[in-house]
Amino acid sequence: MPELPEVEVTRRGVAPHIEGRTVRAVVLRRAGLRWPFPAGLAETLTGRAVAGTGRRGKYLLLKFDNGTLIIHLGMSGHLRVLPPDTPPQKHDHFDLVVEDAGLRQVLRLTDPRRFGAVLWHAREDGELDGHLLLRGLGVEPLEAGFTGKLLHQHTRQRGAAIKQVLLAGDIVVGVGNIYCSESLFRAGINPKTPARRISLARYEKLARAVRDVLAEAIVQGGSTLRDFISVNGQSGYFQQSYFVYDRTGVPCRVCGTPIRQIKQGQRSTFYCVQCQK
Repeated sequence: MPELPEVEVTRRGVAPHIEGRTVRAVVLRRAGLRWPFPAGLAETLTGRAVAGTGRRGKYLLLKFDNGTLIIHLGMSGHLRVLPPDTPPQKHDHFDLVVEDAGLRQVLRLTDPRRFGAVLWHAREDGELDGHLLLRGLGVEPLEAGFTGKLLHQHTRQRGAAIKQVLLAGDIVVGVGNIYCSESLFRAGINPKTPARRISLARYEKLARAVRDVLAEAIVQGGSTLRDFISVNGQSGYFQQSYFVYDRTGVPCRVCGTPIRQIKQGQRSTFYCVQCQK
């Protein structure tokens, strides 16, 4: 599943092609994906300009003067910017046709597994953060509000393993499985450690590691996931920098100890027993 870096890479890729452009058509090729497409979406958006783009966790946001289009890539979705005469393929379910100075382009959502989503939050429905899918999300890990102190304060009563707490998304949002494993390695924290037992000093180190890992992944175009394709069709290459993720049995790049793999909450966790205490 595309994680925060992949979604941010997507946002940065589509932004120059759609920001300030006027929507000329909305094409829906099925009733919906994970949820039905919003009723009357074409009427809602046609003739409106894309005021800007944003991201909340793993949700891509297209902002209009009358509301916000919320896009989630699900397990297998990706967005491409294409010429308007590009024929749709089997799994191309949603098009946003935009125009600027007579030049039209298509923002196309492809989603083979159909676990993604295209939703609408109207301006009259209140603040965007109040949307059902966004209201419970924690702070953004790349913004100033994310600190070791925040992690420490919100985990004093958390007996669950630190990796599960990070993945939950209610304290900090968007730190998915890959980047969670890599961040815990850099911070030297065993993923099985109960969250409440981690000191403030170690949480400060973890917060720095999370920020560094995510920032580096974005610069490198994210990771080449099985189902992720960036807007320009190029692959990310952060996976070449993995220290632990998907390296079961391979010697640790730091100490040489074979990397271990365990299951936590039905997700694979990778770590070094020597480097992570």
